[in-house]
Amino acid sequence: MLRISHPVATSRLILRPFTAADLDDVWAYQKLPEVARHMLWPARTRDQSERAVDQMVTEDNIAGEGDCLSLAVVWPDAGRVVGQVELVWLSREHRQGELGYVFNPQYQGKGLATEAAAEMLRLGFEALGLHRIVGRCSAQNSASARLLARLGMRQEAHFVHNVRLKGEWKEELVYAMLQHEWRSNESPGQKGDRTATGS
Repeated sequence: MLRISHPVATSRLILRPFTAADLDDVWAYQKLPEVARHMLWPARTRDQSERAVDQMVTEDNIAGEGDCLSLAVVWPDAGRVVGQVELVWLSREHRQGELGYVFNPQYQGKGLATEAAAEMLRLGFEALGLHRIVGRCSAQNSASARLLARLGMRQEAHFVHNVRLKGEWKEELVYAMLQHEWRSNESPGQKGDRTATGS
């Protein structure tokens, strides 16, 4: 079981469970077409973001297979939530998990997403004891693909026209990392100062 009972601090960020008070910060990026373009959902109304936040508020621990841990990423320098990260427990038997993230493009280019995602890998491998964690992104989302590569994850697949979304056939990239690779890899977020560069 993995429960976040208090905020997790990285070099520059605070990762914590969501609260209802985070709605305005979350809607600030979930309403943007350039963010929704690579997501399963369309650009959201405030009411839709409110329902999304209500759901994420309940995702504050991983107790069993299928559970999702969703954390708000707070950048104290900005004084607000700048994005969200998640870890899904895909399989108990095979010790598999999946990493996810969405960030406000206003704060891209500062290494914040890389830093937060690296911490979720640490939680998955060290706290939950996962053997393998995957990350998926649209093949058209080059920034996300670069982020997964910066984390030290390997590209394992490029699926062509594997899903029809918003009236179009989409392509998907799949990246992965094993626990022993995490332990031996000097990826962003593992180094002593816990700093990272990039988007």
